[in-house]
Order: sequence, then structure tokens, then C-alpha cells
Amino acid sequence: MSFLSKQFIEVIQWTEVGDAVLAWRFPIEDQEIKTGARLTVRDSQFAVFVNEGQIADVFAPGLYTLSTNTLPLLTNLLNWDKAFKSPFKSDVYFYSSRLRIDQKWGTATPIVIRDKEFGAVRMRAYGIYSYRIADPRVFYQKVSGSRALYQVSDLEGQLRNTVVGRMTDAFGNANVNFLDMAGSQAQLGQTLLAALRPVFTDLGLSLESFVVENISLPEELQKMLDQRIGMNMLGDMNRYTQFQVAQSMPIAAANQGGGAAGIGAGLGAGMVMAQQMMNAMKPAPPPEAAAPAPPASTPAGPAGATKFCLNCGKPIPKPARFCPECGGAQQ
Repeated sequence: MSFLSKQFIEVIQWTEVGDAVLAWRFPIEDQEIKTGARLTVRDSQFAVFVNEGQIADVFAPGLYTLSTNTLPLLTNLLNWDKAFKSPFKSDVYFYSSRLRIDQKWGTATPIVIRDKEFGAVRMRAYGIYSYRIADPRVFYQKVSGSRALYQVSDLEGQLRNTVVGRMTDAFGNANVNFLDMAGSQAQLGQTLLAALRPVFTDLGLSLESFVVENISLPEELQKMLDQRIGMNMLGDMNRYTQFQVAQSMPIAAANQGGGAAGIGAGLGAGMVMAQQMMNAMKPAPPPEAAAPAPPASTPAGPAGATKFCLNCGKPIPKPARFCPECGGAQQ
């Protein structure tokens, strides 16, 4: 009577709810699958039959009637010769092969890369990627196993850490310095996509896209980079000094207490500072370019006696009747 009271399973299917589940085991327990039962595998799904811990068959999307024609491997495993005239037991796992989009990755701490221009650089990066189950047989054997439910969150940490772990090698082999790397994020994403695909394939997954959204430096290094960019933008220091002096004029003019003297003092200080900056930037002259020492003067004799001009006060020869500087007559 207990055997007759069993309700044999006639329809096997899975209707997905949400995006959280990757694998789900059909709840058979002690119930038995009826010969001729209908198996429905929807688009973006796989169905895997497991008998006594061994994968018997994998079904792609479609509608199947369970018989010796649709389960040849299971038939061979059990050595059945009665063409499934009796009900049979088997675990059925459904796998979702839809794209898992907007999966986020990022560096929790800065990673160190070798940059051709800056040397060793600590940098951060983050972005998104998408993947799907491509080989349910491998995924069952290496990842999900016999669990009744396997969710996206169960795999998220492993994939994210794998991505970050491979980034250092990928960035180092990119042969691009940091500034060019930050300006070619699409190309860098393709480089990382090619580097990470074999890792996903080994888990039965297919990495479909990989996007680098942002690359940045730690705050203290970013400040130093901003200063360097600012110095490069200044270019001609002479123009920068002129700009600074021009900027100081309205400030000096607004100084009611200083008046014209304040303006003149501000301009004078600006010009002195500018001259000092320009002199500091000039290269030191080579030793051979140094000016020779002036020859020692010989004491002036009677022929070299001088007097001073009565008009301009310039020294002139003592016998001169007119000043060679101003032309004034002399006594």
C-alpha cells in the first residue's frame, strides 16, 4: 500500500525568481521520477542528472520526455534492460546560464605597480564585470557540488579576489605608464578581460565583459601629481611672474592706506621677486666663462693728474680747458 501511495513525479521544471540563484536542486527526496515524465529546460538554463554522485546527462534548453532515448548515459550506468518500465530515482540540478551583470570589483587597499615615469606607484582601481555559467558539468564538479541551493553571493568573494589578484600582473604587463593608463581604461579593460578569461573557464564560467571605471592614486600621491601638473602648466616662468604682478595691482590699488606708494611698493617687490626667480633658474656659467680680473692700476704721474668739472663734477684731465662730458668751460 505504501508503494501505491507514492506520487511519481511527472513534470520537472524550474521557474527562476530573481537573479540571486545560480544552481537549484529539484526537490525529489524519496519521490520517484515516472517513466515518460516531462523535463522542461527553459532558455538560459541547463539541467544536470546526477545518479549516485555521478553526472549521467546534461540537458540544454528544450522539452524532453524521459526515456531510454533521452537518457542513454543513465541507462548505461544502471544497466537497465526494461526500457524504464519502472520509476527511477535521480537528482536533477538546474543551472541558470543568464548573464550576471553589474558585478563589482575593486581594490580594498592600494596595489603597487612599476611605472616607467614615476617608478613604483601605489594605485587603486574599481569597475564592473559580467559572467555566466557556460559548462554546468565543470561548475557542478568544482564549485556548486551537491548543494541544494547555490547563490551568486556564494561566488562573489572568490571572483572579486581573483580579479584583484590578477590585476598586478596585468597592469605590469600592460607596458603603459600611469597617466596613459588612466586615459586608456577601455584598452586596459580588454587586457584584463583576456587575462582573466582562462581563470573563469576553469570554474565552468564565461567572463563576458570587464570594465575599468576608475584608476586613481592615494590622496597624498594625488596631491604631488597635481603639483607636478601645475608646474608643467606654468611653462614660461617669466609669463607666470608677469601674471602674478598683474594680479597684485588691483589688490594694491584697493589698499586705501598705502595709496600710490603701496602700488609702487607692491610692483617693486613683485619685480624684485621675479628677478630673483629668473636668476635662480639661470644655469651657472662654466668656469672658463668667468670674467678675467681687471689689471692692476698704475699710479698716476704728473701727466695723469685730474681735476673736477665746475659744471657737472665729473673728473677730467687737469690741463683740459673744456669738460669732455658737459662741454663747460674750465678755469
